[in-house]
Amino acid sequence: MARRADSPALPAEERERLILAHVPLLRHIVGRLIAPPGFERDDLYGFGMLGLIAAADAFEPERNLKFSTYAYPRIRGAILDELRRSDHLSRGDREQLRDLERAVARLEQQHGVPPSPEDVARELGVTQGEVDELLVAARSGVNTSLDGDGEGSHALSALLDDPRSPDPTGSAEWNESKARLARAIDELPDNEKSVITLYYAEGLLLREISDILGVTESRVSQIHSRAIYRLNRTLVAPESARS
Repeated sequence: MARRADSPALPAEERERLILAHVPLLRHIVGRLIAPPGFERDDLYGFGMLGLIAAADAFEPERNLKFSTYAYPRIRGAILDELRRSDHLSRGDREQLRDLERAVARLEQQHGVPPSPEDVARELGVTQGEVDELLVAARSGVNTSLDGDGEGSHALSALLDDPRSPDPTGSAEWNESKARLARAIDELPDNEKSVITLYYAEGLLLREISDILGVTESRVSQIHSRAIYRLNRTLVAPESARS
């Protein structure tokens, strides 16, 4: 007989064991996220715990999938979904994000390539630090729809996506993309290269990276977002147009 949708697949003791055994996974996920203004890391932990519990309730061992593999996107998704529902951005914040999106789209249309973060700062008449903060807000996924006309939103979101190739490992496209990404990382400024290497290659938490570099977690998040933007810009721009 088929299991009811609202009925846990596992016995209570096994469900509890799974949840407790994967609290370190939850802590790891939370440690890789920056708490937006208005939230504490404990808030993210609570949101993620709801995702972990939901994953344990819905897990079906007969599918031969590791629970950690199954739970990871559900924990992270639960955190991001709750942050979106608790959207903290003010009207002024949203207007600044719209300005950022439009500036990126305008400069890309003018020059045929995505602008550098420095170009964006000059275009908006703001400091690089202010652009870094906007990139974090835009990339965090905390902001819901900007409720604007959509101008520039696709261009900016593409520049803030994870630049790692989704192609199957071993394919020609994957190998080429991996080589291009390695070259792009090598061209990053030293502080951005360090954050990308420590975050992706070493799998360190933001707190651990901040301790190594001697900066705050917030600053690590800003450097990370700027590096992701710069990597995507390098990957999509023709060789002759890169600067």
